[in-house]
Amino acid sequence: MRSATLKIAFLLAFALGWLYATPVSAQQPTPSDNQVNAVAHELYCPVCENIPLDVCSTQACAQWRDLIRQKLAAGWSTQKIDDYFAAQYGERVLAVPPLQRSFNQLLPGLIGAGILAGVGLVFWTLRGSLRSVFVKTPESTPPPPPPTVDAELLDRVEKDLRQRT
Repeated sequence: MRSATLKIAFLLAFALGWLYATPVSAQQPTPSDNQVNAVAHELYCPVCENIPLDVCSTQACAQWRDLIRQKLAAGWSTQKIDDYFAAQYGERVLAVPPLQRSFNQLLPGLIGAGILAGVGLVFWTLRGSLRSVFVKTPESTPPPPPPTVDAELLDRVEKDLRQRT
């Protein structure tokens, strides 16, 4: 009985292991020069000033491009490679500094908010005109009649004015 329980436990462990086993994938194809240069274009040469890594002909840049090729073959993303080189050599090697990269990601949201604010301002400015077109106002009451003047008083004032002239 004990050996049957062990066999069942062994089979159950084997089945669970088989289900959770990760398949071994074939090696990634070697990245092309265009893929390497696309990443290298975002980095500057550590030796020469203001020369992108993809066009620099120094030995250091050739080694960096080989390292980029290895990282891409290992499945690293462009951002991860940029972060790696920035950690190794400082942010001066980045063609686009992190602050500018963050602003570039924020820019579409700012543009959208500006457009919404502009539409809101135009609507707020024209709302009185729109209200008068679409909302009926009750007829206004006529102004009160002018006060009546006593005829006798008017005659006296006219007499007084004639005498003074």
